[in-house]
Amino acid sequence: MSTPPLLALRGIDKSFGSVQVLHKVDMSVYAGQVTALVGDNGAGKSTLVKCVAGIHSPDAGEIRFDDSAVSIASPKDAANLGIEVVYQDLALCDNLDIVQNMFLGRERRSRLVLDESTMEQMAAKTLDGLSVRTVNSLRQHVSSLSGGQRQTVAIAKAVLWNSRLVILDEPTAALGVAQTAQVLELVRRLADKGLAVVLISHNMNDVFAVSDRIAALYLGHMVAEVATADTSHTQVVELITSGRSGQLGQAADSDTASDYGLNGTAL
Repeated sequence: MSTPPLLALRGIDKSFGSVQVLHKVDMSVYAGQVTALVGDNGAGKSTLVKCVAGIHSPDAGEIRFDDSAVSIASPKDAANLGIEVVYQDLALCDNLDIVQNMFLGRERRSRLVLDESTMEQMAAKTLDGLSVRTVNSLRQHVSSLSGGQRQTVAIAKAVLWNSRLVILDEPTAALGVAQTAQVLELVRRLADKGLAVVLISHNMNDVFAVSDRIAALYLGHMVAEVATADTSHTQVVELITSGRSGQLGQAADSDTASDYGLNGTAL
């Protein structure tokens, strides 16, 4: 890439007690692109994301955002940078409507009362900007929404606050075919609007449908960062399950992160 990444992770280590979960992880995420973060269960995906989100502090390494070294000590620090995470459980309240969920904890006020009109206008503008047409009313309770609609609300909530990087954790899990297609269209639309998007997914069809780049973690090591167009389903599955695929990934005779091919390469 000719431009620097919006988010650059360099040499990230993270341990919990005697267990080292991340080993000198490098990763680059670019504005206007969807970067798929893939790996088997226990590969370190969630831990890596939580380091970016300010939930965990890395033991070593550097996080760079917008080409400057940053310290992300809390979720508030991440939000101030423009980093928003949509977790798999969505963190939506069923007993509240769409507007109330989108502004939960960040309500707008006019003197001593909630500014319902402004919040509704901002929610509508955000959904319109994402070309969301599947929601009938902004005052619907979230409990009445389908899985795809709930995911849409969660994503819209994340981009409402002038976010620059949106991290999506398994956004199509447990969705039907039609709802999955709607969510993937929305993910692609985020990148097309200039946001950087990290998509965590086990579904290779989803990964190849919307991603520009793929970052593969294996046992806490970033074994490859490749352009989606330059790889195949089979290669990515091999990287996930064994840490190597042909010339990609871990060297056949080495167990050290320094011998991984294409580790941290910007494409």
